[in-house]
Amino acid sequence: MTDPAAVPESYALLVYREDQRWQVGPLPAEATDDLDALIAAVRRQPGEAGSFALVDVADEFFVVVRVQMGRVRVLLSDVTASVAWELAAQVLEHLHLDPPGDGDLDDVWPVGDLGVFDDMGLDEMELGAILSDVDAYADEMLSALARRLGFGEVYERVVDALVGQ
Repeated sequence: MTDPAAVPESYALLVYREDQRWQVGPLPAEATDDLDALIAAVRRQPGEAGSFALVDVADEFFVVVRVQMGRVRVLLSDVTASVAWELAAQVLEHLHLDPPGDGDLDDVWPVGDLGVFDDMGLDEMELGAILSDVDAYADEMLSALARRLGFGEVYERVVDALVGQ
């Protein structure tokens, strides 16, 4: 499996609302390959409507982990990533799903909780539309998601600082 720590474009962000303002900050690099560490980090920051982590792994795929009132919700943007990336494999294990077989590697599809942001005004259909753009990289999908949820500017500032653009 590929080591995401060796890929500088991989990053994990913690997102939450406090005093009705979006807060976005980086998580340690280890969070890009450890689902348990992600869940623990999100649990430590409850926020007004729960907090969540957004993880972009080399612009290949992304993971969302949201903890809301103790409930852990997970979304993986591309199930086929589980064949090559440890974090994606851990997400499938968490969801009790098998990795795709050799014949299924040509099709990209998300797995997990597509309703993860329903209460924030981003329903499954709209999130599905973002995820179905086969020409978009993971960072572009996450940027679209952040804009749609209302924290696009602060998200872009943090990402730009992390990846050195």
